[in-house]
Amino acid sequence: MKNAVLILFSAILFSNLMNAQLKPVKYTEGTQQLNGLFIKSAKKSTNNPGILLLPAWLGIDNASKGIATELSKLGYHVFIADIYGEGNYPKNTSEAGKQAGFYKTNYEAYQKRIDAALKELVKSGANADNIVAIGYCFGGTGVLEAARGHLNVKGVASFHGGLGKDASRKTEPLTAKVLICHGADDPFVPKDEITAFQQEMRDAKADWQMIYYADSVHSFTNPEAGSDNSKGAAYNPVAAKRSFDHLQLFLNEVLKK
Repeated sequence: MKNAVLILFSAILFSNLMNAQLKPVKYTEGTQQLNGLFIKSAKKSTNNPGILLLPAWLGIDNASKGIATELSKLGYHVFIADIYGEGNYPKNTSEAGKQAGFYKTNYEAYQKRIDAALKELVKSGANADNIVAIGYCFGGTGVLEAARGHLNVKGVASFHGGLGKDASRKTEPLTAKVLICHGADDPFVPKDEITAFQQEMRDAKADWQMIYYADSVHSFTNPEAGSDNSKGAAYNPVAAKRSFDHLQLFLNEVLKK
C-alpha cells in the first residue's frame, strides 16, 4: 500500500505535463534574452502568493515543470527561471558544470538573473511582498544567494542544493526564512560545507531549518535521476514526497494564501 501511494504521488507530480498551462515568457537581464515559464494559480486569492522556481544545472526540465504545475494547483503563481539564457543552454552535464560553476563563483551575476526572474513573476500577477523562492541542486544554491542578496522574498527552500559560500564574503543578517531539504548521504556536499553553512545561519541570526532524509543522495526529488545511490545522484520517492510535504508546511507558514 505504501509503495502504491508513493508511485501515485510520483505519477501525479510528474505526468501529464503536456496538459499543464505552463506559458513561455521571454524576458531580459542586461542584453541577455531569457526564456522562462509561468503558470497561474488555479485558485483565486486576494493575496496572490508567488513561487519563484530555480531549476537544476541542466536548466528547465520535466521535474521543475511538474513541481510548478502541482504548486499552481495548491494556489500559487509559479515562475520557472531561466538562468543561462538563449544561446547558452548546456547540451550535457559537462557543459552544465561549467555554466553552473560560473554563477556559483560570480554570485552577484547569479543574483541579478534571479532578480530578473523575480520581477517577471510579479509582472505575471504575484504579490511582490508574498513570494518564496525554491530551488533544486544548482537552483538550491541559487535560492540561498537570493536570501544572501536580500532579494524581495519571504523565504527560500533549497532541495539537495550546494550550501557553501566563499569564506571571505561577509555574513550579514538574513530576513528571509530558510528551509534546507538535504539527502543524508549526499556525496556532493562535504561535511565541512554543512558545518560552515549552519554556522553562517547562526551568525546571520536566520530563521532556518535543515531536514535530512535517510538513504537519500543528490537529486532525490527527480524521477529521471535513476535509482542507483552508488552514482551519487538518485531518485528516492519517500524522500521526494516527504520533502514536498515539508515544503507545503513551510509555504503555509511563510506566505499569505
